[in-house]
Amino acid sequence: MIDALFGSKTRVKLLHLFLDNPGKSFYVREITRLIDEQINSVRRELSNMLTVGIITSRTDDNKLYYEVNQRYEYYVPLRAIFANEQIEAKSVVASAGQQAWAQVFEQLPGVRIVVVAGVLVRGSVSGVDVLVVGDVPTAKLKTAIKLAEKQEGRELNYTSMPYEEFYYRLSVRDKFVTEIINGKHTVLVDADKILKS
Repeated sequence: MIDALFGSKTRVKLLHLFLDNPGKSFYVREITRLIDEQINSVRRELSNMLTVGIITSRTDDNKLYYEVNQRYEYYVPLRAIFANEQIEAKSVVASAGQQAWAQVFEQLPGVRIVVVAGVLVRGSVSGVDVLVVGDVPTAKLKTAIKLAEKQEGRELNYTSMPYEEFYYRLSVRDKFVTEIINGKHTVLVDADKILKS
């Protein structure tokens, strides 16, 4: 039944392979062996999937590798359908304060500002998903990120910086900071009320 819904059994097998292995790359011959399909149908479906944006490709050692695009808009719901593990399918963050992991960021020691954007905020085009500002211990920050990644079902791009650096970058309208702040974002923490949300 799912083959009929998604157009071809090769595409369904590819979706299972990629969505079961986020962060892992495969080359064409390896894929044909893993899913037991003809190379021409695999190449055709890979081309279709690249066009849609569900996978990305890169060349390494004269081989073309493919992997799932975890920043694809429908990655989480597709993973809930195709992954062999139980994944909670939920809508993209409308209000980050509603997410359980958001409270973990609010309680990080030394945190002064936390901004979420990117894949965590609908309509955001930022390459950074979480910006943490303050003197936050690295181990505690990594733990918070891992929790957010687990609950979101995908890897997150995050950046942390000291408050003084952030304030300076904000004051000189640094491109990196202003792209996050001027785009769609949600402020989780703003201890000194310097951001207007």
